[in-house]
Amino acid sequence: MCLGLLCNSGSDHQGSKMELQRSSLYSTLDQVPQLEHYTSTLPHQQARKRPSLEALRKAFKASYSSLKTCIIRCMLNIWGVILFLRLSWITSQAGILLTCLIVMMSVTVTTATALSISAIATNGRIISGGTYFLISRSLGPEIGAPIGMVFSFANALACALNTVGFAEVDDFGTVIVDSVNDVRIVGVITVTILLFISLAGMEWESKTQILFFIALMISFASYLVGTVIPHGTIKQAQGIFGYRGEIFVSNLKPDWRGPDGNFFRMFAIFFPATTGILSGVNICGDLKDPSTAIPKGTLLAIFWTTISYLVVPLTVGACVLRDASGNISDILTVNSTGVCVGLACNLGWNFTDCTQTQSCRYGLANSLQVLGQISAFYYLITLGVFAASLSSALGFLVSAPKIFQCLCRDNIYPYIGFFGKGYGKNDEPLRAYILCYVIAVAFIVIAELNTIAALISNFFLCVYGLINFSCFHASITNSPGWRPAFHYYSKWAALYGAVIAVLLMFLFTWWAALVTFSIIFFLFEYVNYTKPKVNWGSSVQASTYNMALSSSVSLSGVEDHIKNFRPQCLVLTGPPNQRPALVDFVASFTKHISLMICGDIIMRQTRPQDATDLLVKWMNKRKVRSFYTPLSADGLRAGARNLLQASGLGKLKPNTLVLGFKSNWRESSPESIEDYINTIYDTFDSNYNLCILRMMDGLDIIEHFEFEGLKSTFPQSLKFLSLSLMNITTTATHDISDKGDSDQIKTVFQSDQGKKTIDVYWIADDGGLTLLVPYLLTRRKRWCRSKVRVFIVGDETIKVLFTPLYFFLLPCFKSVAPFRLWDEQQEGVSAQELKQNAPWKISDKQFEAFRLKVVHAAFPLVLLCLCKCDGFLRSLPVPQSDCPSALYMAWLDTLTCGLHCPAVLIRGNQQNVLTFYCQ
Repeated sequence: MCLGLLCNSGSDHQGSKMELQRSSLYSTLDQVPQLEHYTSTLPHQQARKRPSLEALRKAFKASYSSLKTCIIRCMLNIWGVILFLRLSWITSQAGILLTCLIVMMSVTVTTATALSISAIATNGRIISGGTYFLISRSLGPEIGAPIGMVFSFANALACALNTVGFAEVDDFGTVIVDSVNDVRIVGVITVTILLFISLAGMEWESKTQILFFIALMISFASYLVGTVIPHGTIKQAQGIFGYRGEIFVSNLKPDWRGPDGNFFRMFAIFFPATTGILSGVNICGDLKDPSTAIPKGTLLAIFWTTISYLVVPLTVGACVLRDASGNISDILTVNSTGVCVGLACNLGWNFTDCTQTQSCRYGLANSLQVLGQISAFYYLITLGVFAASLSSALGFLVSAPKIFQCLCRDNIYPYIGFFGKGYGKNDEPLRAYILCYVIAVAFIVIAELNTIAALISNFFLCVYGLINFSCFHASITNSPGWRPAFHYYSKWAALYGAVIAVLLMFLFTWWAALVTFSIIFFLFEYVNYTKPKVNWGSSVQASTYNMALSSSVSLSGVEDHIKNFRPQCLVLTGPPNQRPALVDFVASFTKHISLMICGDIIMRQTRPQDATDLLVKWMNKRKVRSFYTPLSADGLRAGARNLLQASGLGKLKPNTLVLGFKSNWRESSPESIEDYINTIYDTFDSNYNLCILRMMDGLDIIEHFEFEGLKSTFPQSLKFLSLSLMNITTTATHDISDKGDSDQIKTVFQSDQGKKTIDVYWIADDGGLTLLVPYLLTRRKRWCRSKVRVFIVGDETIKVLFTPLYFFLLPCFKSVAPFRLWDEQQEGVSAQELKQNAPWKISDKQFEAFRLKVVHAAFPLVLLCLCKCDGFLRSLPVPQSDCPSALYMAWLDTLTCGLHCPAVLIRGNQQNVLTFYCQ
């Protein structure tokens, strides 16, 4: 009957089926009843197999095992020798209240960090690499890689420190050589044994950690039992009396002693005891379900270790006096004489002498073995110290290679890829294990570990700060990719954790903080310089997008002003790697100043799918700051018109069109010339500025001509050079590959110009763009020593030089002969009739007007023959609407031919871009 209901449910059942499959709350594998599981009775269908009970139990067991591993590892690394050897002394200095405050302040930092870790860890699938993986995938390789390198090294040093801490515990009075060499011998043997445990695999390492955990539990239980059992005369002589209200009250307030007697010093000593929360994250690759185990395991570990860190000062502060002599003879009897001062007098003891002479050897303020002395069995506390130090050393020895392996595999730094190789089914980093072992042994044998300890604390604090900042940064960017499954975090708590971590770095050891930041800055600059080819979708990218979008929108509401004018250029480059000179020219005065867009008009040709990426990489490799915009169109004019209308965003919109000179205009079809000239007309109609660049390389027009009447004024031989790099052709097919010869082309705009000269001929008052562009050029490093000469031509000068100029330009007039109508030589046919068949040709009347204009405009050529220059900029003449395209091309050709330097024709849109006034 149920099956019938299911079969007749129709589309409603089909629409909700996927929701039903995900409705189970207690298992990711278990499923609600599904029709497909019962189709074995239907013909020609095969039943789907549901998960077996064994599979369900294994899945739960794996998840529980991951959680247990994370909790135990974090608790072992948080519990350290400070719990057993320093916390009682801190209680004597700071008092019970301030000690609890120190514990809670430390916990707030670690809890904020744990919440940030939980959010990042549940934002996606994480693999091996631990802390490095989280930071690098959140903030990018520039921040993640330095932290990965520093944190790996810090873990290796922390392994050495904890091993030395174990070797220095000498409660048995045995001597091998001497105190110094004994520490070295025991330390090397210990770290070697830990290495073999690590090489045996994670299963052996986990079992060893469980043994350490049990030992710590036994040790802590022995201490708690010791606080409640009756204490004899010997322990009372050591200041141990059990729970007494008067002792608790006397230890509430601080009693600062010695040079280290202040709150921040106590805080600095205690805080490293809470820095083991990253242990679970660092082995995330070995956890079956890291997204669940890391949040729950880390937070539960912090909770239980916080309870233990609060229990110790509360209990030891209620049981032990600050000062005691340890002498049984100091007990007060009926026959005792002398002065007795202090709380011990009320308890039947007189510790006045040792208190006044500061010779007390027992009590909270004088002995570091108080927890052992109060314990039910002294050597169980020693066992706890051994377990705490060895478990931390083993944890660091395992964490450092796994972090370093992930860093090596990302190929961000050179020469370390050798250590990224993994072995076995668990991909164990055996080579990295050996490297970590060598570093640990080296610092056990030769290093000054007290100095290194300050650096290690700062390394860990720096990592905490960056983890919190990663969470905060990812939250404020509002990226759609930031959607952690762990919702109990706060971006403000993350910011608090980041700020406090940095402050603590300087409060604890300011010089170590400076060293830490210097190392990270050096590694950061290396990554930033090399720019590794990785894209991890970091929050930095999201933040960059947000800032760009916000700035663009806010800029739209700002009114334009002359002082803020910038030539924002739309450059018709085609494929940029085919016209490097044009790209480099515009980049030389727009980089870090204004907008540059390389427009590529694609006509009758196909492009590879990755062409855009290749061209953008080519520009990045050339250090050109430009956008690349390809556009398909039927012709140059149509494509340019679309780009003029659609390019840009808001105020980030081009106002200047940059073209290359069409040097092959004589051989081109009339339609091609018309297309090019109409593009210039459209530029003026769109109220754009216009720049045309011509590069000279090769012979053009005439070689070795001379005029008898000008021998005394001009050189006998003038060589006119033509454009090579800047050809604009509308039918050519270009190779997009970034492996071509264009990668090796170094144009004149990329080399140091030295002390050269740029000549500017400001012939037309166009608003000042002709003067602004050369000024911007000289702001670049390559052109900063160049001198700019500005020429303004008057009418009287033209009258004097009219005849020489006419003969000088005679060959240029002959260049338009193929495009003339010669209408005055054809009888019976009007110029209008001839133009109907060839509208692009030049009538005799137009030619005469053109000849006068060219003579007037070509005056700079005379000066160029007399004055040597290395750059030529000139006002671009604006043609009349009825000027034939071939005639205008000849005009432009005349203005730029024969130059041995880059020539630029510039025309503003008749709007001011320069001003002398401050407002």
